[in-house]
Amino acid sequence: MKTIWYELKIEVPASGLDLVCNELGELGCAGITVEDRALDTFVVPDPDVDAPERYNISAYFPTEGDEAGLRAQVTERLEWLGPLVPGLLPLAMHCQPVREQDWAEGWKQHFNAVRIGRRLIVKPTWEDWSPAADEVVVNLDPGMAFGTGTHGTTRLCLEALAERCDESPVPVRVLDVGTGSGILAIAAAALGARRVLGCDIEEESCRVARENVALNGVGDRVEITGAPLESLEGDFDMILANILAEENIRLGDELARRLAPGGTLILSGILGEKEDLVARVFARYALHGPEVTREAEWVCLRYRKPV
Repeated sequence: MKTIWYELKIEVPASGLDLVCNELGELGCAGITVEDRALDTFVVPDPDVDAPERYNISAYFPTEGDEAGLRAQVTERLEWLGPLVPGLLPLAMHCQPVREQDWAEGWKQHFNAVRIGRRLIVKPTWEDWSPAADEVVVNLDPGMAFGTGTHGTTRLCLEALAERCDESPVPVRVLDVGTGSGILAIAAAALGARRVLGCDIEEESCRVARENVALNGVGDRVEITGAPLESLEGDFDMILANILAEENIRLGDELARRLAPGGTLILSGILGEKEDLVARVFARYALHGPEVTREAEWVCLRYRKPV
């Protein structure tokens, strides 16, 4: 018997598409389509190809809970996001039960393995890949990883992570703040980190991250916790924070404090319009940088703590 899902349809401003999809993924969304094209989880869409001002998206959720509860959760999350996405509210959504049908299988044609940096390969679980001697492979199920593994913010973070791990010495202890699917934590372990901690306050994100950690066989090096950053112990050779600009700012004191001497801090999830704001706040810490990389409307800032 085919699995039944809730299909939730929402109209979203183009400027907030990534942010909204990310939040839906955090709530347990198993897949998203954008109008007539699948939102590619492994390739950032070309922003120059006839990009409309608004998109109609369809998000698919498992039906363990009730429809009213799902609506309430999504409404609450998007109302929280509203001030960051002009035109998102007032919110109108349509929800209906649907069979799994072809949406869960048909979108696989949109996902292919992608190389990040010199030797990191991120690929969907169904695609075969024979790695070269120096390549490392991270496997993800897009249904599980959506919203955290592939849009511009995460790709920028992965590129910065891969570049740093090509330097010597490779970071030993790594912290991934807001781990989501766990892709950054898994990649850090695959690239040589011996002790990786991924933290996320969302229970569903922790569950998904643990599944991906097990899928990639790095459970001996990667721990996932729901504990907040403030309660964690020790310092780290590298800290990854692929979260919103405002959250990077709010957690700035803790991020700087937990970074070990000589350590690298990578901040992503930052819209271009917030780059100066984040840079001004982090200028008050004793850090070298930032080195800045950009993709479409997203920005990644990389800092180094003096020894």
